[in-house]
Amino acid sequence: MNLDITGHHLDLTDALRDYVIEKLKRVERHFDHLIDAHVVLTVEKLEQKAEATLKASGAELHASAKHSDMYAAIDQLTDRLDRQIKKHKEQKRDHHAREAQKGDFAEQLAR
Repeated sequence: MNLDITGHHLDLTDALRDYVIEKLKRVERHFDHLIDAHVVLTVEKLEQKAEATLKASGAELHASAKHSDMYAAIDQLTDRLDRQIKKHKEQKRDHHAREAQKGDFAEQLAR
């Protein structure tokens, strides 16, 4: 997976970069076919914001989270991405299962 991390109005420290990488590994563990990830960490007055766009095979997922602590915002972001990845994976799995059931049904009608 190609990972791009950007910081707006904040210095992107090694600790923040490592934390984002560690958290995105959890998302990648649920779905191997991630192509690209772009993460933007922003500070707006007293609010910390984390946004991410993931490109996976067959989908482009986007999530954002705001919190007073950047690490908590990253946690919320990865939770949201994790749910979206699981949902995408289930949709792909269900789609192929329906095709297989249609094939079985067509065989039964042919008999």
